[in-house]
Amino acid sequence: MAEEQLADDAPDLPATAPAVPAPRPSARRPDAVDREIIRILRADGRTSVRSVAEQVHVSRANAYARINRLIDDGVIRGFAARIDQERAGQGTSAYITLKIVQNTWRTARRQLEQLPGAAHIALVGGDFDVLLLVHTEDNRALRDLVLTRIQAIPEVLSTRTLLVFEETDVQNDLLS
Repeated sequence: MAEEQLADDAPDLPATAPAVPAPRPSARRPDAVDREIIRILRADGRTSVRSVAEQVHVSRANAYARINRLIDDGVIRGFAARIDQERAGQGTSAYITLKIVQNTWRTARRQLEQLPGAAHIALVGGDFDVLLLVHTEDNRALRDLVLTRIQAIPEVLSTRTLLVFEETDVQNDLLS
């Protein structure tokens, strides 16, 4: 099967990484070539394996094997498009902080994952328990999401909404 995928007419990169990786031994720490591959794919997840191989000065088969290992090890969790939310019709973004009932994180998270526009959910320490990033069509939709949907979740004790005026995606090389 590996030979079939390396053929010129086969897709260069696997479509997705496993949704829920199976427990596995600790991943090998990425070396300098792996870190460069990650940097290239972070900048453009559609970069072909051939182009990656040329940029890091390894064979196409080696680049393909390294990418697959990074996926198998859970270092690369998938490939996605970076979206301009406003141009995509989601002109309002907000961070919502939530205080939840103690020991209900997993239940609350499952419900928050189902919310329309939920983009990121984090369990945090500090003055609140959960930080939720949402994108909605407008302020009216945001108000409905917070007051009708989120505050109706039994595990949610309180919310605070922080309206986002401007966003910048930072693509620093975190592995350096």
